Amino acid sequence: MEALWRDLSRVVLADRGLAEVLGEVTDIAARSIPGAESTSITLVRDDRGFTAAHTGELALTADELQYERGYGPCLDAARAGVVLRIDDMTTEQRWPDYVRRVVEVGVRSSLSTPLPYQGSTVGALNVYSTHPEAFASEESRVAARAVAEAVAVAVVNADAQDRVTEHARNMGLAMETRAVIEQAKGVLMAQRGVDAEKAFDILREASQRYNRKLRDIAVGIVAATSSGRSSR
Repeated sequence: MEALWRDLSRVVLADRGLAEVLGEVTDIAARSIPGAESTSITLVRDDRGFTAAHTGELALTADELQYERGYGPCLDAARAGVVLRIDDMTTEQRWPDYVRRVVEVGVRSSLSTPLPYQGSTVGALNVYSTHPEAFASEESRVAARAVAEAVAVAVVNADAQDRVTEHARNMGLAMETRAVIEQAKGVLMAQRGVDAEKAFDILREASQRYNRKLRDIAVGIVAATSSGRSSR
């Protein structure tokens, strides 16, 4: 476990994409969780699951068999926030259609551990083996929880960065919108001899009359004025 904690603590989050970070974490999981032969991270957004990163094709194939059905241990672990372990796919009864197919691709046991911090995105760490009871030990479960915590931190960090980026973009658009509306008000004030409040009322009424955004009306007025000037 000390080696696992050391490797996880060295994962750099700053200035890296989420896919790159999670790819490194799945590699750590594959070599550090006892019994793991192939690992993946399932994320669920808008109730749709996808594999955000994986190490080994076995995990990706097993994940996608679940996405096709909309249920399975990795999806159910992510949505319900519970650890789901399958010791032997050949005798498992909870997901009969899924386990029958996944045995065909060589999976015999799996462990899905939910991300402990879940917000707009929920998910789970999945580990797979071609041997039965590969994850029956407490050591496997403790190691999987440690990796799931690292995944959760990375996802929360990425979501926070996305919110900051989106906020900055919205602020920029708001400033651009305000600027063009002010320009359009100035045009109307000059053309019609009205004050700023009346000019805004003209814009608002036009927006409602033509069922167009106020910004689009303003852009049209400013563009028409600029076109008229350039044609002279």
